[in-house]
Amino acid sequence: MSDDGGARPMAGEENAPELVIISGMSGAGRSTAAKCLEDLGWFVVDNLPPALIPTMVDLGARSQGNVARIGVVVDVRGRQFFDDLLTSLDELEKRGVRLRVVFLDSSDDALVRRFENVRRPHPLQADGRIVDGIAQERDLLRDLRGEADLVIDTSNLNVHQLRAKLDAQFADHDEPELRATVMSFGFKYGLPVDADLVVDCRFLPNPHWVPELRARTGTDADVADYVFQQPGANEFLDGYAELLRIVAEGYRREGKRYMTLAVGCTGGKHRSVAMSERLTKRLIADGVETVLVHRDMGRE
Repeated sequence: MSDDGGARPMAGEENAPELVIISGMSGAGRSTAAKCLEDLGWFVVDNLPPALIPTMVDLGARSQGNVARIGVVVDVRGRQFFDDLLTSLDELEKRGVRLRVVFLDSSDDALVRRFENVRRPHPLQADGRIVDGIAQERDLLRDLRGEADLVIDTSNLNVHQLRAKLDAQFADHDEPELRATVMSFGFKYGLPVDADLVVDCRFLPNPHWVPELRARTGTDADVADYVFQQPGANEFLDGYAELLRIVAEGYRREGKRYMTLAVGCTGGKHRSVAMSERLTKRLIADGVETVLVHRDMGRE
């Protein structure tokens, strides 16, 4: 309510532009993400003060459709700056604005290399080291990362791969209710930092110890047959597929449009690959648009 008792003009759901907030770690690719959205026809504002985001949405709502999709890139400059962002996002959600948050993350090692390569300090390191600035930024952004609709780990992505991921999510096409990425991985190479759910297939016997299967992968029929002939394999697949149905329905109710499921085994070559292939088919059968990625297959 305004001071004179009148209702504040609000961006109605039918007129409000689609809004995407791009945030994340410094050096993780925010500028690349902004350029990608611009190329896809979005109106992108870089480093807009968070308190002005609702005003930008109102201006878009009054543009008679000329500004239908807005992307706002925000970084972290301090606690107050970040608190303003959370307040603005909460206000927009209460107003029914269609809002998504994309969080770009990367490993500390990758971020340090990137800052060293361009010979620039981290914006929060002050008189300390790059790693000190990274640690402070992670702490400030922890809550936002937890609330993000989409987390993208750019540690091992080049510019073209990051653009391809964003293009798949934000190109102008009819958007499904829920998109999922199923990613097989090897625990020995580390957990995927952008996973919402993690499945551990190491309870199944490892085909690596079967000589005729060692050189093959979980995409091969003989390896998949071996995996799913093991006690508990099919029961696990059926049970977890049912769990995913429950999770997917919950995500839809909460307006969360992206889900990343990481399926792991020791090396990311046999068991996790076979299980990922079957889980992907179950999700697709349930009407979830699903992308399958085998992160570590062929890495050994």
